[in-house]
Amino acid sequence: MTSLTVSTAISTGRVKLVNVRQRSLNVAKWRVFWVAAGFSFVAFVALCRIAWLGISGDAPSRQSMADAMLPPRGEIVDRNGVPLARAFPAYALWYNPQALGGGPALVKSPAEVAAALVRVFPDEDEAGLTEKLASGKRQYLRRRIMPEDANRIHSLGEPALEFPRESDRYYPQGSMASHVLGYVSADGHGRLGMEQTFDKQLSDPARRGTPAVLSLDSRVQGALEEELLKGMKMSNAKGAGGIVLDVDTGEVLALASLPSFNPNLIDQASVPNIFNRVTNQVYELGSVMKPITIASAIEAGVVTDMAKRYPSGAPLQIAGFRIRDSHSFGASLNVPEALIHSSNIVTAQVADQLGGPRLKATLQSLGFNRRPEIELPAGRPIWPGGKWARITTMTVSYGHGVALTPMHLASAYAAMVNGGIWRPATLHKLAPDQVPAGRRVWKPSTSARMRQLLRMIVVDGTGRKANAEGFRVGGKTGTAEKPGQYGYRRNSVISTFAAAFPMDRPRFVVISMMDEPQGTLATSGQRTAAWNAAPVIARVVPRIGPLLGVMPDDTRDVDISELSPLVGNGDGE
Repeated sequence: MTSLTVSTAISTGRVKLVNVRQRSLNVAKWRVFWVAAGFSFVAFVALCRIAWLGISGDAPSRQSMADAMLPPRGEIVDRNGVPLARAFPAYALWYNPQALGGGPALVKSPAEVAAALVRVFPDEDEAGLTEKLASGKRQYLRRRIMPEDANRIHSLGEPALEFPRESDRYYPQGSMASHVLGYVSADGHGRLGMEQTFDKQLSDPARRGTPAVLSLDSRVQGALEEELLKGMKMSNAKGAGGIVLDVDTGEVLALASLPSFNPNLIDQASVPNIFNRVTNQVYELGSVMKPITIASAIEAGVVTDMAKRYPSGAPLQIAGFRIRDSHSFGASLNVPEALIHSSNIVTAQVADQLGGPRLKATLQSLGFNRRPEIELPAGRPIWPGGKWARITTMTVSYGHGVALTPMHLASAYAAMVNGGIWRPATLHKLAPDQVPAGRRVWKPSTSARMRQLLRMIVVDGTGRKANAEGFRVGGKTGTAEKPGQYGYRRNSVISTFAAAFPMDRPRFVVISMMDEPQGTLATSGQRTAAWNAAPVIARVVPRIGPLLGVMPDDTRDVDISELSPLVGNGDGE
């Protein structure tokens, strides 16, 4: 081959190589172009979509993103931020017979699986579980199980036993304050208590990140429940109830009804205990009404002289009825003695002088003719309507003929000792500017006199067992027979003690109630409030006083020096 031919061939090869490279570059450029065009198109579509969503309002908002991080139901906390109810993720035990497709529902027999489950959950009914497993129906076997329980069940090797994650309502304090809190039903809504009252707020995505704050103090609540339970056991009572109320704001710091229930476990056994004795149970309060009657008479100018004496040596005969005392306190008593000894006879005479219209008006101003004002289901009082007969006025004066709740009583005593202003009770924590103005029932001077008289009852009268050294407790006992089909049942009583402290500057009302207490060795065979309800006060006040800023002080007290010389010795109920 000549040199010319070789040169020509080389040149031709180079030209072809250049052409190939050029075509490759062109292809690469077009590929980059189409890729860029594709990305540009996707970006354009995305921008258009974002713009459309922005215009149409369908764009996911920051709020909805935040909602995903919030629990499905808001927390309830006490006044100090202690959690009382909160949501948390939990496992459930679900039976899915179709887990293996068309195969058998269970690897082992229903009875064997049920027996294994009972070993994990000893409180379950083995026969009931066996029946559920044999039914072939998809259903819950248990709504709340711990992760370690799920692991134990998983090790059984039964694919039909599944563990769906669910959000559950949890009450970290167990049964404490259960009647205040209520519970959440399977449909996710609050039932009873503040769970029901706050249901919209707790479920609202815009608000559930902020806890619902109650007026309760969990420390005070715990102390009240413990001492009520102790008193209930000591007197062998069927039930008990109690309240701690701020006299200046109406805030409820503690509210207890016993027996209680555990809102973490609502079952048939819990149903009878859901009834709230403090807000729902209406009963004749007995002698705790007497100070209210006396305060009304002082306010009206009927009682002006504490030394004035009233006949007390014989029962009163009124319209075929006999009004008598538990035992004789002598031929006559003045008002301080009548309260100290708890005389029905003298209180009825004072009420007779006061008259039905004025006593009725006072009780209505205290809300006794309607349900108590509180954010819980409340019982309707038994209230005598129309014009009161003379005998009605006299029996109501010492706590018979009208049936009320302990909540009514607490608010009334708060007004009686705080200077005379009635305010509605509340379970909401109030800021200073949220405290209601209330309405005046008594003059400050009447309230001051009642503070003296209530203190005297604890120092010298039926309330001595409620005294708590250094806390200046004042109050009144009340024991009333429960009505039955054929009149009052002499062997069935409700005993109540209504107290306030410290009486030189009252800050809190404390109510304790025992439902059908029995005469036991611990109560010296007595069923009256002086022996079972009053001692609860003596134990509760020293526990809660320091928590609420009231320290014991033996150097201070309400001045009763002008009344003390008027009082003899004795007891009553």
